[in-house]
Amino acid sequence: MKTFRLTSHLSLIALTCVIVSQTANAQIFPALNAREGKGNQDSSSEQVKEANSVDVQVRLSNPTMLSGKNEINYVRITLTGSEPAEAPAAPPVNVAIVIDTSGSMQGSKIVQARNAAIAAIDRLRNQDIVSVVLYDSVVTVLVPATKASDRELIKSKIRSIKADGSTALFAGVAKGAAEVRKFLSNGSVNRVILLSDGQANIGPSSPRELERLGASLVKEGISVTTLGLGLGYNEDLMSGLAATGSGNHIFVEEAQDLVAVFNNEFNDLMSVVASDFKIKVTTNDGVRPVRVLGTKADIVGHDVYLPLAQLYSNQERYFVLEVEVDSAENAKQANLLSVNVDYQDMINGSSASYKTDVGVKYTRDIAEVKAHRDHETYAYCSVQIANEKNVRATALRDAGQIEEAQQLLTSNAATLEEVMRECQENDALGVLPELEMNMNYNRDSAELVKNKDWNRSRKVMRGKQNEIQSQQSSGMMDYIFGGSKTRSKSDTSSGSSSSK
Repeated sequence: MKTFRLTSHLSLIALTCVIVSQTANAQIFPALNAREGKGNQDSSSEQVKEANSVDVQVRLSNPTMLSGKNEINYVRITLTGSEPAEAPAAPPVNVAIVIDTSGSMQGSKIVQARNAAIAAIDRLRNQDIVSVVLYDSVVTVLVPATKASDRELIKSKIRSIKADGSTALFAGVAKGAAEVRKFLSNGSVNRVILLSDGQANIGPSSPRELERLGASLVKEGISVTTLGLGLGYNEDLMSGLAATGSGNHIFVEEAQDLVAVFNNEFNDLMSVVASDFKIKVTTNDGVRPVRVLGTKADIVGHDVYLPLAQLYSNQERYFVLEVEVDSAENAKQANLLSVNVDYQDMINGSSASYKTDVGVKYTRDIAEVKAHRDHETYAYCSVQIANEKNVRATALRDAGQIEEAQQLLTSNAATLEEVMRECQENDALGVLPELEMNMNYNRDSAELVKNKDWNRSRKVMRGKQNEIQSQQSSGMMDYIFGGSKTRSKSDTSSGSSSSK
């Protein structure tokens, strides 16, 4: 396959700390497991999984903590999309295809963009909603939001697309979202797919401004996927928009790969099992939320709001929350926080809700803390922390500090190798492939930052960083220097985004 990067928001599994679908930390507290409208229930996994398309698990890196001092702990919240026993009808799709038609798209780029958009139209069913928005110096709605049933008319309009002018990227995305809003429904998969090969040079153009737009759209139930074509686009802007927009960021190096990329993206759209997530973490007194690793979340006092628009079949998506816990002098155990997850079940066509409380046990014996550590959760926290350092190494390379960037990346790899050894010694074997891939990626990155073609290498690294943040693996671990080849989702799965 030709080179292209399928990067997106997601990769996990786990042990037991607090599991929504089972009894959590039995020696401490049973998890409060309430399905909306039914109140508290027995915590058997059969009752939870019987009719729901999402499994929710909450685990602590250290379920046992030292008493007598303030401590940092990490909470991992994992959502896993189910694989229905029988293939259900794909949920309705409401998608806006937003295409950059500025002058730099002339030639094979605009030809392949047309081909990809036409292939996407052929994937849609008659009842699905599609719109096509073009932007150069101005924004044009080529196909207003409409049912995909009049396929030939829509495709004839797409064939007329030409490239000329500048790049009003922000306005293009905003107009695409406006078309999606015309048929916005929590029973549909609502998405904007943006294709651009250049820099935003008309209207708002900074990564922060685009990130704010993406975050606001997620709150409406609209996700944003960005396709960066070639080597001239702004990867910070495009990856940031996708990250906050709860979509995929895809580096497409060659225009002829656009059709395959669009096919993979529509595989995702057709496999959504849950949407319209509202995830809220509330910490108790004496527990302060510090940050969410790799995710731009809203933290207001003791409340943390986590962004997620959709979840695919077999996809696992996790969030790692860092909390600071006040010292507990005499306590033996305590509640730390509660987690509430509400979402729209796309398989059953109904809403679902979960709640669980998370507790810890206290000890004065550091050996007991280490003995009770949840090594898989600890490992995934280490992966996200290493990814933050990888981002920092990119900034160092931007500043010309190549040696410092290499040292940071080499140190990253060594730390992940040490975590691997600890997991092996404690039989946490399920996480070893993820740790090994990330260790090797950081070693590869140490070589990438030396590359004279930093523009290309930077896009590879930004794409991979985005993939790790969102745990929607697309095969970007496979690097061949000088021709960085990757597998697409279709090479590793039958169309759904699985991060295993």
